[in-house]
Amino acid sequence: MEKLLCFLVLTSLSHAFGQTDMSRKAFVFPKESDTSYVSLKAPLTKPLKAFTVCLHFYTELSSTRGYSIFSYATKRQDNEILIFWSKGIGYSFTVGGSEILFEVPEVTVAPVHICTSWESASGIVEFWVDGKPRVRKSLKKGYTVGAEASIILGQEQDSFGGNFEESQSLVGDIGNVNMWDFVLSPDEINTIYLGGPFSPNVLNWRALKYEVRGEVFTKPQLWP
Repeated sequence: MEKLLCFLVLTSLSHAFGQTDMSRKAFVFPKESDTSYVSLKAPLTKPLKAFTVCLHFYTELSSTRGYSIFSYATKRQDNEILIFWSKGIGYSFTVGGSEILFEVPEVTVAPVHICTSWESASGIVEFWVDGKPRVRKSLKKGYTVGAEASIILGQEQDSFGGNFEESQSLVGDIGNVNMWDFVLSPDEINTIYLGGPFSPNVLNWRALKYEVRGEVFTKPQLWP
């Protein structure tokens, strides 16, 4: 009996962050919550001096309140990397607790594809929405992003792995979440936007390690 219980426990733990091909699928967050989220596992072994994050999301919240799109926290900094929608402004992008804004003059209810990149050497940030770049900005030149990360979809972390607020939760769909430890070129970002392959090495949607907590569902994606 002890051997059986031990086997069941180990099986359960390994399944929590099992590797799954999420192609053509999305995580659905159907209602406001401070307990529902998806935790992603990234194979990082050293701090990041550059990165690119790309994803799709779909929500009706943009004209009503702010919400978290991508939250990467470390024990030293809960907003190590944060992509957040702020009502009346647009996208806020944070590295190492410092924030810059990318204004969006018009809000439409439709699936959106975003890519954002940052590099320590110059501090340059690029932000792309539906394949179109915003003006480049600078943030946290010389900084390094910690590797021991808690990566959360659906909530903003106000502490490492938790301290969520219902009013910042995402209601809607999110998918095609990929991350690289370098800055993608404009041609590469365009390829990804058009659905072409480009192998990510930090988070890979086609070989995703994740754990779901609360009321989150996996459904077919609604965008092309």
